[in-house]
Amino acid sequence: MLLERPLTDNLELIAKQVVEGFIIGLHKSPFHGFSVEFAEHRLYNPGDALRHIDWRVYGRTDKLFIKRFEEETNLRCCLVLDTSSSMQFPQDEKKLSKLQFACVAAASLLQLLKRQLDASALALFDEKVYYTSQCRSAHSHYRMLTNELQKTLNYQAANKKTNAAAALHQIAEQMHKRSLIVIFSDMMDDSENIEELFNALQHLKYNKHEVVLFHLADGKQEIDFEFENRPYEFIDMETNEHVKLQPQHIKNQYVEQMHQFREMITNRCHQYQIDRVAVDLNEPVEKVLYSFLLKRNNMV
Repeated sequence: MLLERPLTDNLELIAKQVVEGFIIGLHKSPFHGFSVEFAEHRLYNPGDALRHIDWRVYGRTDKLFIKRFEEETNLRCCLVLDTSSSMQFPQDEKKLSKLQFACVAAASLLQLLKRQLDASALALFDEKVYYTSQCRSAHSHYRMLTNELQKTLNYQAANKKTNAAAALHQIAEQMHKRSLIVIFSDMMDDSENIEELFNALQHLKYNKHEVVLFHLADGKQEIDFEFENRPYEFIDMETNEHVKLQPQHIKNQYVEQMHQFREMITNRCHQYQIDRVAVDLNEPVEKVLYSFLLKRNNMV
């Protein structure tokens, strides 16, 4: 388990251990081929690989044409972390908070991208984007990004709200087109901002970015609302609003509304062709990443 070693010790070492745990099981790069862009057709010549034949064109013209591609050298990947105050939940020494989970997962992906000699960038936001890096592949650049994630592990800013929509619009414009954008967020935005948030995600897709959303939540408390049958005072970590209630009195209503909310996000992500990864903090980081990377590995 990751918690056997304090996260403040060495995030880079922990990330290496996570990557070593599943890299042997991946027979090819889980990100291979993303930055290969179709350019034009040419007539088929004997000896050309059959997998490059455009069979749709053959069906229309009864002639064999080969797809030609413009292949870029490296993948460009931007890791985007929501660091608003709600990401500091749960504040429990026995498990990772959403922000800590995001930092470990992002550092692990950085290790994997470094092995593939791909270029990476990092963006951190809460009410605004307050940190962005260049997209580079140098070893010193990866160390710099890992150090920034190390500092983010202990980020404790109180009452920081989320403005994911503005952040993603900014990132969509800054990143080179056809980049891989990996977002870590709990999607806990005000209900009136949800539509604007999905407009921002659509903006990323319009700029030809591939988008992966790691949607983080504590399954027991935030989704299933499992609390003891006694009075509680709940505090909104972003607004500091206090609410006193008996969890059992609203549990059914809460669970139903949370289910509808998450289903809406799932449907919208499917509509916009965004790969949503539902993350339960009760699952180890390495298990979540392995499942995600194994699925991508089987797709390429």
